Amino acid sequence: MAISPCVNHIDEQGRELVEHGTALFPVACYHDDLTSDPVPWHWHDELEAVIIEEGTAVFAADHERLFLNAGEGCLVNADVLHAAWNAEGSSCRLHSVVFHPRLVGGAAESIFWQNYVLPIIEHRSFRILRLVPSEQRDAAMLGYIETAWQCCKSEPRGYELQVRSALSDFLLETLDCIPGRETALSAKTRRREERMKQMLEYIRNHLREEMSVAEIARAASISESECIRCFRNTIGVTPIKYVRQLRLQRAAELLKTTDKKIVEIGEECGFQEMSYFSRVFREQFSRTPSQYRIQKGL
Repeated sequence: MAISPCVNHIDEQGRELVEHGTALFPVACYHDDLTSDPVPWHWHDELEAVIIEEGTAVFAADHERLFLNAGEGCLVNADVLHAAWNAEGSSCRLHSVVFHPRLVGGAAESIFWQNYVLPIIEHRSFRILRLVPSEQRDAAMLGYIETAWQCCKSEPRGYELQVRSALSDFLLETLDCIPGRETALSAKTRRREERMKQMLEYIRNHLREEMSVAEIARAASISESECIRCFRNTIGVTPIKYVRQLRLQRAAELLKTTDKKIVEIGEECGFQEMSYFSRVFREQFSRTPSQYRIQKGL
């Protein structure tokens, strides 16, 4: 199995469209450099287990923020809105294992699914789990992630069984890390999460167009002040700043993966003024769009 950078293709609701692995073997392994390619807000059906190779990363799940240093890691639960980026002034590389729960649980009526998978993925208040090597249990869990990743990378004989075994042990330990009694998410938290998904859907559907806070708020039937509050509490920035960040991330991806003209990319990502596009792109990536494309070999 090839190890590759994780390219975030997402639908209009922010749900990731990438197929992680195959239907027969639903797991994929990635390596990423968050310095140049932060992970935008999205969610998917799979569980995601991460180890930081170098630097410091910020992993966010809803309002939670984890600062993870080299050697540390985390688990992001299924269907949780999350994002990741490098800490300010820090380079950051990581590798991750993204796997569907059925890899371990099998069919929904199986004892494996009922006893070991369902209590995790249906635990509404269990969003993200930090793993630190100084803790014995965490160190074991980090080892299981590393084993699965290395097996996918080298593909020794029977590696599929080894990957499934390592991730099964990983989930078994995870069960002991979550509260025995689920703490239900408050109605306020659930409402904010649903509103965020509605507003993210609107933004992604209208990324090429001019948009205001009022228009974004209208997508979730809330006031402008509540819209701003939702974004600050969940993502940590204003709606308009998030729109600009998303446009810049999309532009960087197109610069790396297509031979479209820079002016076309700017327009496709909602930048009508090329001087403004070049200026804010340089602020974000410390180089102009053309310099960025040259550095990436295109």
